[in-house]
Amino acid sequence: MKNISLLAALVLFAACQENTKKREPITVNYPTTKKVDTVDNYFGTEVPDPYRWLEDDRSEETEAWVKEQNAVTFGYLDKIPFREDLKNRLEKLWNYEKVGSPFKEGDYTYYYKNNGLQNQYVVYREKEGGEEEVFLDPNTFSEDGTTSLMGLSFTKDGSKAAYLISEGGSDWRKGIVIDAASKEIVEDTLVDIKFSGISWKGNDGFFYSSYDKPEGSELSAKTDQHKLYYHKLGTPQSEDKIIFGGTPEEKHRYVGGSVSEDQKYLFISASVSTSGNKLFMMDLSQDNPELVTILDDTDSDTYVIDNEGSTLYLVTNREAPNKKVVVVDAANPTPDNWKDLIPETENVLTAGTGGGYFFTEYMVDAISKVLQYDYEGNLVREVKLPGVGSAGGFGGKKEDKEFYFSFTNYNTPSSLYKYNVETGEYEQYWKPQIDFNPDDYESKQVFYNSKDGTKVPMIITYKKGTELNGKNPTILYGYGGFNVSLTPSFSIVNAVWMEQGGVYAVPNLRGGGEYGKKWHIAGTKLQKQNVFDDFIAAAEYLIDNKYTSKEYLAIRGGSNGGLLVGATMTQRPDLMQVALPAVGVMDMLRYHTFTAGAGWAYDYGTSEDSEEMFEYIKGYSPVHNVMEGTAYPATLVTTGDHDDRVVPAHSFKFAAELQEKQAGEQPTLIRIETNAGHGAGTPVSKTIEQYADIFGFTFYNMGYDELPNQAVIKEFKD
Repeated sequence: MKNISLLAALVLFAACQENTKKREPITVNYPTTKKVDTVDNYFGTEVPDPYRWLEDDRSEETEAWVKEQNAVTFGYLDKIPFREDLKNRLEKLWNYEKVGSPFKEGDYTYYYKNNGLQNQYVVYREKEGGEEEVFLDPNTFSEDGTTSLMGLSFTKDGSKAAYLISEGGSDWRKGIVIDAASKEIVEDTLVDIKFSGISWKGNDGFFYSSYDKPEGSELSAKTDQHKLYYHKLGTPQSEDKIIFGGTPEEKHRYVGGSVSEDQKYLFISASVSTSGNKLFMMDLSQDNPELVTILDDTDSDTYVIDNEGSTLYLVTNREAPNKKVVVVDAANPTPDNWKDLIPETENVLTAGTGGGYFFTEYMVDAISKVLQYDYEGNLVREVKLPGVGSAGGFGGKKEDKEFYFSFTNYNTPSSLYKYNVETGEYEQYWKPQIDFNPDDYESKQVFYNSKDGTKVPMIITYKKGTELNGKNPTILYGYGGFNVSLTPSFSIVNAVWMEQGGVYAVPNLRGGGEYGKKWHIAGTKLQKQNVFDDFIAAAEYLIDNKYTSKEYLAIRGGSNGGLLVGATMTQRPDLMQVALPAVGVMDMLRYHTFTAGAGWAYDYGTSEDSEEMFEYIKGYSPVHNVMEGTAYPATLVTTGDHDDRVVPAHSFKFAAELQEKQAGEQPTLIRIETNAGHGAGTPVSKTIEQYADIFGFTFYNMGYDELPNQAVIKEFKD
């Protein structure tokens, strides 16, 4: 067992920080983490795995380890003097009404709403001219708010609905069918649904996807054969028919089914990884529909966006890395018959439909631009957005004459706008009443050069008048993977950070989708190091341009972004003061052996692919690159004990390695949320507590004894 004294306020900080006071050191007594003799052999190279036992999420030993680690972590966090102030400020700022875009189903208009601090959003509805009523309140699903609503789907006439719930943050869902008018449950609950939506076929039943329940732990055991089922109402789930995925020839890790708006076709997507899919269809107007192949390879991301009779409209990046819209007849739907409708441009396309039009959102350096087209591919208009930022929700049913879209950026809370599809005019429908003034803050987009000279964009947001003196507490947030694009959006927790004089910086790293497929590919497999280099270069830009300095820089990311933080802090521990890896993929040699992790191989490759790939992955895998005798930054690893997407063993092993090998005086702690998963559906109360701890830990380890902006704290206390 190690005893490490943390001198959280170093003399160095006192010289450059007026509000820093000398304080008593906090002693951290880490629990002893048992080591075992497990060794794996990869292409003749033996790799020890001393903490393999922590992968058993069902063992009493692991449970005891979690309790011991949390006791140490919360014992440390309890001593941070302004932790409660942060929690109170988060609660106050969070406490405003939030409303989702309305949508029409049958005779009702539905919408999600949260009155402020409710753990879960409530689904309301109203008839035209009628009064608002609660349709579904997930806050009543469990006493502690950890059971969440994770999907809601109506029949075409709106008479029935099915919804999915998650318990404790798990990706395994339960499905419940109700009569929409009476809200009464009409049949037994479906179980063991995973990575699935619900798509109705008339009023008779619906399609959904799942895996066979694995042997061993349902939270960590491997799942790799996804199946599409049809559930007929009034029959037991055990009789549900497998539509696709039940044979060795149809084996895929991800399978999904979607019924066209006119109920004529079922479209089936099948993938072996998170990128690239095959595409099939069935004509539901036939008694015994045959499976028709649209696309029989996984070389592209392709899906059907709409149809008019037998005319299909598809979005694809096949021979178009930035995506395009193509048209084809269902009688001959293969790629050799596709015709371009909305051609590829230099910017990445995301397409939706509504009111009989296509709406294409383009990312221009991660900023939204929206165009409206008719079904002949003619440009109708550009939608002039309310500002520079991110627009979302451009879409609706074919008969809709109006729908709603949202607009936000890093310093502007999301507002809703009602859009007229014929005139292109819109008006503000809802604006949040929040205790935060966006006019006090500014966002600036910069471009910097990565290690290999690649130009990378980054948006930096902070309070107007911030002095660039190298002393501003700064969070550098990144993701860089899976074709995911980080576009500007408002966050309550980031608002609290910026209120305290904090800088929030988000670079658009390679591996993401901001510049299309080529940008994504440039951060995958044997090019994954580009992502870390981009992130490191972003940190260096912020330091070189005096936004911050090493002593005031924190790096943060979750999931694949947790890997980003883990790799960056082990490669450049000298670059930052604080590291905040959340639910990260940390054991890159074994990630593919858990749950659906093998599906991430498109981005990562696996340690079994080849000796070259093994050596490359081992070279950056965070668990395998914590070195004895190295001074690592103050680190708060966060995870959930029910995370069945990136299993918590990743974080457990990484924390154990850090605690064993840390040579510096900075703390290396792990905060394990109980009865929580990968993040989706986490109750508001738990989220507020998490960020009070994360920001408290960050400020404290930057040398602060009190929050930088005490005026805000005093104001809301008064």
